[in-house]
Amino acid sequence: MNIGEAAAASGVSAKMIRHYEALGLVPGVARTGAGYRQYDAGTVHHLRFIRRARDLGFSTTEIAELLALWRNRSRSSAEVKKIALAHVADLQRRIAEMQAMQRTLSTLATCCHGDDRPDCPILDDLGGGPVSS
Repeated sequence: MNIGEAAAASGVSAKMIRHYEALGLVPGVARTGAGYRQYDAGTVHHLRFIRRARDLGFSTTEIAELLALWRNRSRSSAEVKKIALAHVADLQRRIAEMQAMQRTLSTLATCCHGDDRPDCPILDDLGGGPVSS
């Protein structure tokens, strides 16, 4: 199948397929005499794996590690679990950071009168505090 068909079958855009190929995440793709890429079911399966891993927020590096483990039938599931749990911890850290941002912005928005006055605690905070004259 051509790249458009592979994109449709995998849910990965043609642009991202080329990107993943450049990164080495997708195994070598056969080409026609005219240089067009030809994808098989195995490559589409790899692309679906990558898409699902991206949907779960794994980084490109983590995806490369997971793909290597996926291809290695003598792997230890403990290695896979270690990567997954590290990713869970990273997600928890990022969620906590975002919740802190949300609390701060909510507090600042509550303190802002939102009227015609020029003073605004949101802008003061972004600017490092009120400017004294």
